[in-house]
Amino acid sequence: MLVLGVDEVGRGCLAGPVVACACVLDDKFFNDEIKDSKKLSEKKRESLYSYIISNCVDYSFGVICNEIIDSINILNATKQAMHIAINGITADYDKVVVDAVKLNNIKKPMEHPFKAEDKFLSVAAASILAKVYRDNLMKKLHIYYPEYLWYKNKGYGTKEHVDAIKRYGVTPIHRRSFLSEII
Repeated sequence: MLVLGVDEVGRGCLAGPVVACACVLDDKFFNDEIKDSKKLSEKKRESLYSYIISNCVDYSFGVICNEIIDSINILNATKQAMHIAINGITADYDKVVVDAVKLNNIKKPMEHPFKAEDKFLSVAAASILAKVYRDNLMKKLHIYYPEYLWYKNKGYGTKEHVDAIKRYGVTPIHRRSFLSEII
């Protein structure tokens, strides 16, 4: 049975997009190094990124920018990113497993257990791909807005990031709906 695993990263960030990934692994595929991206070092995630892409059946990303997050809220933006990622998959699969988010209008059987990345290898792989993709995007955005240290905090609300917002203001990349208690 081929499982389409879906996970997202960046829901709690103050800046940048929310990124979802959908990933199908062969049902015989196994690698015990693939775990929830939060349990891996940045270096390990980056080394697994290429390995997963080279060995998966199919993968796809969905990216929703901060402006849409501000207009439809983070949960709806996350669901939209997940639908985009799922719709980008061209390989056949038997069921969809999403980490803790129930999606509507899915044509295959679907599960959405809490901590699905600990239970389904394809969801763990999707979490790694989404995390590396988004982290690299934030590193690129750091070049344009170096005061906010996104190469390091990836847009999350670290003290350095919050202090930078207070000192330098809000960029076009920030999620204004997330900043009401800061500015």
